[in-house]
Amino acid sequence: MQGCYFEDLSVGQFAETTKIVGAADIEAFAAVSGDNNPVHLDEAYALTTPFQGRIAHGMLSGAYISAMLGTRLPGPGAIYLSQSLRFRRPVKIGDPVVTRVTVQALDERRAHVTLATVCQVDGKTVVDGEAVVMAPRRPKDA
Repeated sequence: MQGCYFEDLSVGQFAETTKIVGAADIEAFAAVSGDNNPVHLDEAYALTTPFQGRIAHGMLSGAYISAMLGTRLPGPGAIYLSQSLRFRRPVKIGDPVVTRVTVQALDERRAHVTLATVCQVDGKTVVDGEAVVMAPRRPKDA
């Protein structure tokens, strides 16, 4: 799996993917994270909330962003330095989450890349923010 070296990146470059959120995804995320909030796992409880049903963990969308940075743009070798997230809307079971990361700025001296990060469902933003990663540099012999 090869991503982009810092030298291959340009402002405006982006990557995008879509993931349909399933009940099993939410349950697996709860098991791994330890976040067993009933709004995510208990339909009867979730029906009593303003969401009127189970919702995905907000950080599951954050994980989709992390996956994009680590596998697509910049990709393997990228090191997360920071991430801001704003949770705008809930994600429900069956929602197709479109995750997009876009290069906003490049710091040549430190090989830092600032990216706009967004997750949307049906064209509406559910999570947005900004990430900073260190991208691998092209090897001198390549």
